[in-house]
Amino acid sequence: MPIRAIRAIRAGEPQPAAGQEGPAAPAPGPATAPRASARAAAGTAALAAIGPATWGTTYVTTTELLPPDRPLLAAALRALPAGLILLALTRRLPSGDWWWKAGVLGLLNFGAFFPLLFFGAYHLPGGVASTVSAIMPLLVAGFGIGVLKVRPSRRTLLAGLVGVAGVALLVLRGSATVDLAGLVAMLTATTLMALAVVLSKRWGRPEGVSLLALTGWQLTAGGLVLAPVALTAEGLPDHFTGANAAGYAYLGIIGTALAYALWFRGIERLPASSVSFLGLTNPVVATLAGLLLLGQTLTVWQLGGLVLVIGSVVLGQSRRRFRAR
Repeated sequence: MPIRAIRAIRAGEPQPAAGQEGPAAPAPGPATAPRASARAAAGTAALAAIGPATWGTTYVTTTELLPPDRPLLAAALRALPAGLILLALTRRLPSGDWWWKAGVLGLLNFGAFFPLLFFGAYHLPGGVASTVSAIMPLLVAGFGIGVLKVRPSRRTLLAGLVGVAGVALLVLRGSATVDLAGLVAMLTATTLMALAVVLSKRWGRPEGVSLLALTGWQLTAGGLVLAPVALTAEGLPDHFTGANAAGYAYLGIIGTALAYALWFRGIERLPASSVSFLGLTNPVVATLAGLLLLGQTLTVWQLGGLVLVIGSVVLGQSRRRFRAR
């Protein structure tokens, strides 16, 4: 786990109001403030991108390490243990409105999203699944109009279209077959996650609560929904192999607890549209994982798609000044 990432998450602990940090260097002048703000935003975006980058390994982990045809079990074992660990570490429960807010976000981010995601991973080629998920920036822009009262700029819409085109070139194959149920599942999952980004941006984080605690609330809420359904509908496999245990541990600790804490930190500090474009690193990493671990190769079209995706992520970053909480 990167030291910088750990420090960044711990930096998500309750922060003093501006001007109450204690002794500090003189305030930057007009010329240095924009540069410092841009560097801070770039650093936050880079750390937030670790989340979708690790999610890009979900497909290869699911197909290579997890038991087959158990999407609900995979979702439950990814969410609930990680959530309980974070609750034990932070020792903080929701209060007031945050009981239902944490429940809603937990359902959108995990309780409903995870099983749909795994169902899509089991029933669609990785390229099709990634291309569907690439529409999330456009969905966030649409939800932002109604929830955040923010109209997307032409730059954002253009970047969203470029991103979809780039992902399609990067991961789609002419021989790819589309399972209708899997396609509907991925569309629904992507829509739920886009709504969760916008609601997280609107609701923020309760005063005095760390990012790890907020992440733990949501993971636990989602996991408690998933666990009984998974056990009833699918049950446990006859036996777990070492590979199965390694896959679940990786997805739970790295791909969920760490990844989502950094992702939520990005949502908190960056415009919602900017964060949504960081999700396009997911198919890039998924493609690279296939290249390195599954012996796949890249074509000229895929390299062109990679360039378009990177360009979309850069173009999608807001020009508005960075605001730390």
